[in-house]
Amino acid sequence: MKFEQTLLPATLIRRYKRFLADVQLADGSLLTVHCPNSGSMAGCGEEGSPVLLSKSDNPRRKYAYTWEMVQVNGGWVGINTMRTNHLAREAFAAGVVSEIGFVDEIRAEVKVSERSRLDFLLRQGDEQIYVEVKNCTLVEDGAAMFPDAVTARGTKHLEELVKLRRDGFGAVIFFCVQRGDGDYFSPATHIDPVYAETLRRVVAQGVMVLAYRAKVGPESILVTESLPVRL
Repeated sequence: MKFEQTLLPATLIRRYKRFLADVQLADGSLLTVHCPNSGSMAGCGEEGSPVLLSKSDNPRRKYAYTWEMVQVNGGWVGINTMRTNHLAREAFAAGVVSEIGFVDEIRAEVKVSERSRLDFLLRQGDEQIYVEVKNCTLVEDGAAMFPDAVTARGTKHLEELVKLRRDGFGAVIFFCVQRGDGDYFSPATHIDPVYAETLRRVVAQGVMVLAYRAKVGPESILVTESLPVRL
């Protein structure tokens, strides 16, 4: 995914109300921007961190600028969860995810029960593979982790995947790690033990867990390589 515009550099002042952040531009002016991330963003919201912003052309938006990434430990971290599915879709379409390979069809936002949708349904010939995608920005001691806050919704998605697996479909939980300093993926048991235990259980029942790193930079974000998974 290439950005169609040059991102605007700024310095983070604070994040608040989950979806807002105040930043300072190079000329010293202050700006309130949209923060497209509902998690805690642990380790990614330090005051004084360099950030990059995109600008919307929609005149009806209250906040024209969107926080796209933040610099942590000298590298860029993609925090815009609205872009994660697009990144994953590009990777599936290009055959980057070797465990899946090339697919014949990709459908998005697929209804799987009365109250639930999953991110993708992939088709390979007669085989159907359901995929739920999660954005990962938390790294601790070399481990890329999810979630960074308790997520009952995420646990529900895992239960939906294991039901589909029992029905004979392929089922994948795909973690998109949008930073370069994680050496492997592991569930954040210390943050959400229920999610972590549910992940271990559904994997034991046939759900495939994949973690792929995305190379994040001011000009583009691209899913590039798989990471080891330690459950």
